[in-house]
Amino acid sequence: MTNMDKQTIVTKIENAQTALGIELGSTTIKAVLITDTYETIASGSYVWENELDHQIWTYPLSKVWEGIQTSYAKLAAQVNADYGVALTKIGSIGISAMMHGYMAFDQNDQLLVPFRTWRNNITGEAAEKLTELFNFNIPERWSIAHLYQAILNKEDHVKDITFIDTLDGYVTWQLTGAKNTGIGDASGMFPIDEATHDYDEAMLAQFAALPEVAQYDWDIKDLLPEVLVAGQTAGHLTEAGAKLLDPSGTLQPGAVFAPSEGDAGTGMVSTNAVRKRTGNVSVGTSAFSMVVLDQQLSKVHRDIDMVTTPDGAPVAMVHINNCSSEINQWASVFNQFAKALGVNLAPNELYEKLFDSSLRGDQDAGGLVYYAYLSGENITRVPSGRPLLVRRPDSNFSLANLFKAQLYSAFAPLKLGMDILLREEHIRTDNLIAQGGLFKTPVVAQQALADALDTPITIMDNAGEGGPWGMAVLALYTKDQQGLNLADYLDQLVFVNSESSTLSPEPASVKGYEKFIDNYKAALPAERLAGDNLPLD
Repeated sequence: MTNMDKQTIVTKIENAQTALGIELGSTTIKAVLITDTYETIASGSYVWENELDHQIWTYPLSKVWEGIQTSYAKLAAQVNADYGVALTKIGSIGISAMMHGYMAFDQNDQLLVPFRTWRNNITGEAAEKLTELFNFNIPERWSIAHLYQAILNKEDHVKDITFIDTLDGYVTWQLTGAKNTGIGDASGMFPIDEATHDYDEAMLAQFAALPEVAQYDWDIKDLLPEVLVAGQTAGHLTEAGAKLLDPSGTLQPGAVFAPSEGDAGTGMVSTNAVRKRTGNVSVGTSAFSMVVLDQQLSKVHRDIDMVTTPDGAPVAMVHINNCSSEINQWASVFNQFAKALGVNLAPNELYEKLFDSSLRGDQDAGGLVYYAYLSGENITRVPSGRPLLVRRPDSNFSLANLFKAQLYSAFAPLKLGMDILLREEHIRTDNLIAQGGLFKTPVVAQQALADALDTPITIMDNAGEGGPWGMAVLALYTKDQQGLNLADYLDQLVFVNSESSTLSPEPASVKGYEKFIDNYKAALPAERLAGDNLPLD
């Protein structure tokens, strides 16, 4: 991934002219090391899955650290193998993770209840009440919704809380000793005031004044981490933090830390979409679109989250809980069938063949409807997800239409949310850039997304780099902003030589997708009934 000669890279490693980005995604923890010229020189990863513990989606803290240490160890081993030097020091570090959720700690810094992830649809009552109280949309996955729901549920642990955090904030805290987080991540904990770049004081007061909240000894202001914007220093790697990150003891303390961010913030950076009127779409286990606003929305929308860029600009966000997981499951089944026939396909070859088959499908996927819901989906008001394929007896059931329906369904909830921005609020973007694993297979998913949103979609040549690379760039920005705001820094330095490809929506396919969506909406009651009547074990 680099055009530099080996000796130049060795010198940069030895002089700590490097940045480390670590992102704890839904299915993969990935560490990326880049030079101060933004080029990737090593990486390491760790695959993990969320666990359903007493009906709560969670990840054990032991797996968090096992994954971070494994990813870092693989990265350090690659540095040693490729460049013949040990990774003893790093210039700057940034931590990113899946957004929001709930981590509550007591006075001894012990986790009071298992980490509650974004995937849980268990805070509906709290989210509704807070949205009405604030006149500001509070999604179910936000930290304040989780806290308030725990209060409404009269959970015993609430009285013992001294601090709440997100996953990336928690990791940064453990590595630096500092309790802070980036403003984009903070904006998913509690609403942000754009003018002050801090939590909204009026809303903090409203929350504190609620009778059920006022009974506790703590003050909500004291529970939340400090808010930082991109470029500010979040702390430095401590000696204990260095040993936690690298138990071998090779890594020295001292690296500068960027404010931690959620995966939305790093997605905006890695797609160069932090300037107003830009936007990006990031797809994976979940998916979200982000549009940096140059105007206020006309009203509160329950399906539009208001968050911020890493430097504090307002962003309208559409977040969906389910995206590509079901495509991966179906691909696995077809791979098993191929092996039963004695055919071994590399993963990229398998996906290419399945995706390419969709191109031969009918424009409306032959009347097939699929719900790729491994969990509930807020936008479609589905409390508990069950993957479900629905078709009429006269539907055109074929491999081509099955996989076209898979691709269409991956983007369907996102489309329903984006329609609010594009059609009701008349928000316009100068460009919409997409990233994520689905786009590693050329053209097919990109075109499906363009048709779904009826908007041109751009894929950049670094689309495979993703969040950890974006977090490493933020770490470099923390070390030296070079006198530039974040948008100019990205434009003038990071993406100056980047290449991209853009696909425009095809009218016939847009029309076909609209027909698919009509069927999708019509059969939603069946999906809700499946969740109601097929209980989880």
